[in-house]
Amino acid sequence: MATRAYILIKVKAGKTKDVVASLKRIPGVEQAHSCFGRPDIFVFINVHDERALSDVVITKIHAIDGIEETDTHIVAES
Repeated sequence: MATRAYILIKVKAGKTKDVVASLKRIPGVEQAHSCFGRPDIFVFINVHDERALSDVVITKIHAIDGIEETDTHIVAES
């Protein structure tokens, strides 16, 4: 079963556009949008499982220059 999640991202001032562009190149990221207010960016990701989610967040998203903080919310099945 796939794991879907919303990732809320806080970025350094002036980095939002570059971070969104980098996020959109990551496999599994289906949407990445900059927003007014907090957080700066909303991401929707769809991956194979929670291990893949952890790998993407820790090794790919956290490695992007300009990201200060992430908050990951796994979608509950209804």
